[in-house]
Amino acid sequence: MSLPNLAPIPELFVSYDSAQKLKHEAASLPSWDLTQRQICDLELLMNGGFYPLKGFMTEADYDGVVEKMRLADGSLWPIPITLDVSEKFAETVEPGQDIALRDAEGVILAILSVTDKWVPDKAREAEKVFGADDLAHPAVNYLHHTAGKVYLGGPITGIQPPVHYDFKARRDTPNELRALFRKLGWRKVVAFQTRNPLHRAHQELTFRAAREAQANLLIHPVVGMTKPGDVDHFTRVRCYEAVLDKYPASTTTMSLLNLAMRMAGPREAVWHGIIRRNHGCTHMIVGRDHAGPGKNSRGENFYGPYEAQELFRRHQAEIGIEMVDFKQMVYVQERAQYEPRDEVEDGATILDISGTELRRRLREGLEIPEWFSFPEVVAELRRRFPPRAQQGFTVFFTGLSGSGKSTIANALMVKLMEMGGRPVTLLDGDVVRKHLSSELGFSKEHRDLNIRRIGFVASEITKNGGIAICAPIAPYAATRRAVREMIEAFGAFIEVHVATSLEECERRDRKGLYKLAREGKIKEFTGISDPYEEPQNPELRVDTENVDVDHCAHQVILKLESMGLIKA
Repeated sequence: MSLPNLAPIPELFVSYDSAQKLKHEAASLPSWDLTQRQICDLELLMNGGFYPLKGFMTEADYDGVVEKMRLADGSLWPIPITLDVSEKFAETVEPGQDIALRDAEGVILAILSVTDKWVPDKAREAEKVFGADDLAHPAVNYLHHTAGKVYLGGPITGIQPPVHYDFKARRDTPNELRALFRKLGWRKVVAFQTRNPLHRAHQELTFRAAREAQANLLIHPVVGMTKPGDVDHFTRVRCYEAVLDKYPASTTTMSLLNLAMRMAGPREAVWHGIIRRNHGCTHMIVGRDHAGPGKNSRGENFYGPYEAQELFRRHQAEIGIEMVDFKQMVYVQERAQYEPRDEVEDGATILDISGTELRRRLREGLEIPEWFSFPEVVAELRRRFPPRAQQGFTVFFTGLSGSGKSTIANALMVKLMEMGGRPVTLLDGDVVRKHLSSELGFSKEHRDLNIRRIGFVASEITKNGGIAICAPIAPYAATRRAVREMIEAFGAFIEVHVATSLEECERRDRKGLYKLAREGKIKEFTGISDPYEEPQNPELRVDTENVDVDHCAHQVILKLESMGLIKA
């Protein structure tokens, strides 16, 4: 019996001999160094994970996908897969040209034959694909503040896949998984998509799904890009491996998916279905608020809890994969077991620990009960997330020139060093300019780059358990947000707005900069000829007028104590 889900799927790689020849020829082509997201997309284009796509989308495909979830030929496809590049690079490339696509180390992975070059309407893309042009959505923020302004489209010639040094035995291409299912005789396979560690509720959910579909189970976690602030994939995979022993080995396998998620809710669910079909699955679990990014800027969920299931159900036949829909699983104390929330009778005692509550318990070193998670998983999470008072963090002062940022930062540094326990590093704006950014000027682009460098150094200090204190002007909200995301991947980020008024800063003017700016001798000076975008929701706001430095630094200390970052 022929099973289409197990037959080989087309890939975009050329033969080994052709690849060697193309590598040699590519030396003379213009090169684009791929971003992390683009590498994830390229890998799934080349290995058939994004079948039927044959390359980065043309403008016609892009328009069809944005407007109607359809490629130009009418095929269902919900998410734009585009190669976004800078305006500067785009000026060097015209349709009809080939460009070499390289990884961060300069290794050539593929050749793109450019057929289309266009400037997209990103507000329309955000509205149609993600449901709102709202910067609280991580993918919309990425679209406006990280992605390049110009899109290139055209077919891909795959030379070699990106190299992964981690968990090699757990990484499978669509054809490798199809071959495994053929070998094991698995005719029905239900995929479980996840970007979180697995707890007991997930195990019960997957057991039930496999039973309901009378299928084998593929645990298929995303290890490419997920939502900023998610648990890193190294920790998650160790957690998955700890749980895998709890499943019958003959019915369950795990494979890692190098996908860059967009957190696009309903459209993302359909996309995940197509990707899982390409990997040889016949069923997929779609849970409550599948691939939802959380709250929008009004504090409401971006998508309804079952919107993803509804869109998937409408397109199920065309996706070619059956949905196993699941409601929220909760622990019923009287029966000491997990059950779907909507099947539990009134009066029963329901126990549940939210993601927020789990993070709080880890942060504060509190007990995590065995009914909620496996001891092996909790041990891995505790290794990665020690109590807050042992973690690294960053205090990020922002304010106008002369507001008192550096003075308070210095006082804070001394107080934290007096307490001891963790190394403390001060990244003052002027000092960083001298040692890290001496070649930069004061244009918006250069100031942004300077702040991002500070953010990168602070994120490394935070990751390694130290305390970083930053005191740049950092006038732009988007750049501060990018730095926050960089740091919150590893620890806490405390934004302190030193809210001294422009009049007071100008009155102090210790360096005479405001006078020079008023005379037009300094261009693009923050507060005079260039805007300062005040933080809307900083962790702390301090005003230095008529208040001594020691008091301001003490306010920061009290805030750090209240957040559990230092012991009271």
